[in-house]
Amino acid sequence: MTSTTPDRPPTPAGPPDGMPTADEAVAHTLLNCLLREVSGPEHQTAVIDGHLLVRLPRRGVLLRVALRRTSLLGAHRFTGPVQAQSGEDWSVLDWQQLAEHTHAELSLRTGARNDEFLGQVAASHRAVDAALTRHVPPPPTADDDPLTRYLASEQSLLLGHRFHPTPKAHGGDQRAWASYAPEAGARFPLRMLAVRTPFIAEERAEPGAADLLDRLHPVPEGYRLLPTHPWQYEHLRNRPEVRAALDRGDILDLGPGTRAFTPTASVRTLYDGHAFLKFSLNVRITNCVRKNSHYELSGAVALTRLLAPAFDDLAARFPRAGMLREPAYRSIALPGPDGRPDLALLEGFGVIVREGLGSRLLPGTTPLLAAAVADEYRSGPAQISRLAGSGPMAALDWWREYLALLVPPVLAAYFDHGLVLEPHLQNVIVCVDADGRPAQVLFRDLEGTKLLPEHHGAALAALPRAVAEPLTYDARRGWDRVVYCLLVNHIAEVLAALADLHPQTEAALWAQVRQTIVHYADEHGCPPRLRALLAGVPLPAKANLLARWERSADREAGYVRLPSPLAEEVLFEAIRANADWSTR
Repeated sequence: MTSTTPDRPPTPAGPPDGMPTADEAVAHTLLNCLLREVSGPEHQTAVIDGHLLVRLPRRGVLLRVALRRTSLLGAHRFTGPVQAQSGEDWSVLDWQQLAEHTHAELSLRTGARNDEFLGQVAASHRAVDAALTRHVPPPPTADDDPLTRYLASEQSLLLGHRFHPTPKAHGGDQRAWASYAPEAGARFPLRMLAVRTPFIAEERAEPGAADLLDRLHPVPEGYRLLPTHPWQYEHLRNRPEVRAALDRGDILDLGPGTRAFTPTASVRTLYDGHAFLKFSLNVRITNCVRKNSHYELSGAVALTRLLAPAFDDLAARFPRAGMLREPAYRSIALPGPDGRPDLALLEGFGVIVREGLGSRLLPGTTPLLAAAVADEYRSGPAQISRLAGSGPMAALDWWREYLALLVPPVLAAYFDHGLVLEPHLQNVIVCVDADGRPAQVLFRDLEGTKLLPEHHGAALAALPRAVAEPLTYDARRGWDRVVYCLLVNHIAEVLAALADLHPQTEAALWAQVRQTIVHYADEHGCPPRLRALLAGVPLPAKANLLARWERSADREAGYVRLPSPLAEEVLFEAIRANADWSTR
C-alpha cells in the first residue's frame, strides 16, 4: 500500500456547518496522528473510492474513513466514523477502540508500553465533550468591539491541535477547569498577595517594566504586589513554607482583585486589555505541567533585552509585523533550608509580563488568534469563512496579503539575525481591517524563541549557563522548527481552511506560498536552505504522537518528513488538473 492521491478524488464538500461529536473529533485526531507519524512514513496508506485507507503495519489492522476533501500535504479532511476491516465487511470503531489499536501499534513499534496514554486520550475526550456541550454558535455578524472579538477568538478553540493525540487533556479537577479554561468562556479576578520587599524576586529589561503589576492593587508600605492565578494559589497556599510566611506577615493575602482577566488559548496566560500575564500552573495540560521554570523567567527578560536591536530592525523593515516583548517577571524568593530562594515557590509564583496589544496594534484593526482563523469548524467569530470574502479570487487575494505579512519577517529573523521564531498558530495574532483583510501580524511567546549560537555567542556566554542553554538551537534544528511552525503548523492549516471554502483552489494557494518564498529568496540571494525548500525537500512535521508516547519534552520532540507541495512540477501538475477552478 502506498500513499497516494486518487486520479479522480471525491467531489469536495465545503466546510461543515455544524460541530462534530466528541467521539468523531477524538477519532479523527487519532487517525491524523497515525497517518502522519506511523502509517504514512511507512507507505501504508491509500486514497480509494472516496476513502482514506490506513494500515497499522505491526497489528495488521486496516482502517478507513470517508473523505470530505483530499490534501496535497496529506492533511485530509475526514467525515463520519472510522471503520476497521473485518473479513469482507467494515465495522465502525469507536474512539476508545481506535485508541486501543493505537496503543497496541505503538507498543509493538517501540518495544515499550505507555500506561498513561489511554487515560490521557480519555481525559481529552472528556474535555472536548464538555466544551462541545457548553458551546453556543457565534452570531452571524461579528461584535464590533475589537477586544471582545479578540478574546472570543482566543476562547473558541474547542477541539485543539488536530495533529496531537490528546489536544485537550489536562490533569485538573473538572469543576476547577470549567472555572478557568478559555473554552468555558472563563473570566475571573486575580488573587492579590503583598510580599515584603526583601522577598520579592524580579528582573526587568528596562526601568519601570514591572510597574503595571504595582498598579493592580494597593499594598502596605514595605511590601510589593504579587498577583497570582487563583487556581495556582489554591495549589500553593497550604504548603508549609507559604503558611509560615502568611503567619509571619511576610506574605499578606489581599483577596481577589477588582479587575477581571480572561484566559487566552494557552490557559495560563491571561489578558485584561492592557497586558498579558503569563502565570505558572501546576496542572498538566497536553504534554506537561505548565510552570514557568526559573530559566524561563530569566530567559524571557534576557531575550527582550538582548534582542531589542533585532526586533527594532525587523519592525523597521516590516512595519506591519511585530513581536510582543516580555520585559519583566516577578515572583517570591522565600529562603529554603540552604538559605537560597526556594525554587519550587520561585517557579510556582512566577509571573511573566508580556506587552499588551495596545502598544503594537495598528489603528482601525481587530486582532484575532491565527488558530481561530484556521479552525476547521465555524466555532468562533474569527474563522476564515467570516473574513475572506466571497468567491475564489477574493480568497486568493486575501491569502496573498496574509502571506506577505507573515513569511518575510520570519525568514529575515532566521537568516539575518540568527533568531528562531516559533510562529505556530497559537503564537500569531492576525489583525484585520474593517473588511476582514489582513493588515498586520503580531508574534508572541518568547518561551519558544531561540538563538543560533553562531550569531549570538558573546551574548549567550554572558548569561548563566542554566539560562543560556535552553535559549539555543543549532542551525539545523532551528531551521526545522521554523519550517514546521511556519509552513506545516501555520500556513498549511490556514490554507486548509481556505481550501475548504473553495476546494479547487488548493494548488493555487500553495503556488502563492511558493511565490512568496521565491520573492523573498530573489531579494536575499536565495540561501541554500531556501533553495532546498523551493526544490521540494520533505517538510518537517513535529511528531506529537510519538513524543507523547515517549514522554519527551517538547524541545526534544522529533520530526517526521512530509512530501512537500512546494516543488514547481508538483504544483504545475496540480494546477493543470484543476485548471478551470477560477471559472466556477
